[in-house]
Amino acid sequence: MGITTEKKLGFGAMRLPLTERDNVKSIDLAQFREMADRFLERGFCYFDTAYPYHDGCSEEAIRKCVVERYPRERFWLADKMPIFLVTAPEDYERFFAEQLRRCGVSYFDVYLLHNLGRDRYPETQRFGGFDFLKRLKERGLARNVGFSFHDDAETLDRILTEHPEVDVVQLQINYLDWDGAVAQSGRCYETAVRHGKEVIVMEPVKGGQLANLPDAAQRLFTEFYGAGAPSPASLAIRFAASLEQVRVVLSGMSTAAQLDDNTGYMQDCRPLSDDERALTVRIAQELRRAIRVPCTSCRYCMEVCPQNIAIPDYFGLLNLHAVTGHKTNMYYQRYSLHHGKASECLKCGLCETNCPQHIQIRDFLEEFAALYEG
Repeated sequence: MGITTEKKLGFGAMRLPLTERDNVKSIDLAQFREMADRFLERGFCYFDTAYPYHDGCSEEAIRKCVVERYPRERFWLADKMPIFLVTAPEDYERFFAEQLRRCGVSYFDVYLLHNLGRDRYPETQRFGGFDFLKRLKERGLARNVGFSFHDDAETLDRILTEHPEVDVVQLQINYLDWDGAVAQSGRCYETAVRHGKEVIVMEPVKGGQLANLPDAAQRLFTEFYGAGAPSPASLAIRFAASLEQVRVVLSGMSTAAQLDDNTGYMQDCRPLSDDERALTVRIAQELRRAIRVPCTSCRYCMEVCPQNIAIPDYFGLLNLHAVTGHKTNMYYQRYSLHHGKASECLKCGLCETNCPQHIQIRDFLEEFAALYEG
């Protein structure tokens, strides 16, 4: 069928407004209802939710604020199978039935296996997850099927090669991660395009980090646009929306002000100019000045490591933490799935003798272990 929404902005229901700041279940339904109304009135229609969002309350909020108040043909709804909770083939039907009930719909426009990666792929294969998606589509319960993905391009290529039947893949794409060693936004996008898949974008502003730039990066942005500069978020979301194979760019909007800003510049989305693309490169370079380890990922260190530690991958995570201040435990779990943990380093020094960059690998592995395993 394909994703045929007229406008590319999607409403991600994972950061909805709250009545209690530290209680993710306390969704402010009155405010969400008003935001959903405004979103639909302005010609946007794509809502994205998932089983665990807001500790299980996001799907019901969608039902109360959208589904029960609008004809089904007025909106698109995407949901995701919580494959991390699936322990047997019959769990797919059970979770899906619960999601239909929570959302109050008889079908989903887009249905995805949630957060597929190298760690969850084998069990998803064993339990028949892709066969389940095929059955949903045949029964008219899901019009487009696929998976959301946080892993490297090699893993994505393997999954799409083995399952060419999927329609869509949801990827983390933003200009900071475009050439990054962890999320590999650019390489993953190119992989999806090579396999002929439609792309849904998540994390276009990297959890808000590209919406609130540090001072040096903000100066570059302000100097470029001058008086009346748009929001930094607009540059990030338009970066993703400018990609040809992208059908929807999700934004987890928490306030009416964010919604007004996003729907304003996405009403008639203008692709980035060449100068704006160059600006994203400059801002990304400025953000990366905070990196801790000058690793080029040549992987020579791994050739001699007796513990098979994924040193370049761990250093990529250490650098990402230095730039953003955030840990990404999920990636560490995936990187260490078939490799030694950082704390298992024997301090033998073989890696350092083989490193062309002469990095003090043992010291940085110790720092990484303290951060991720401490």
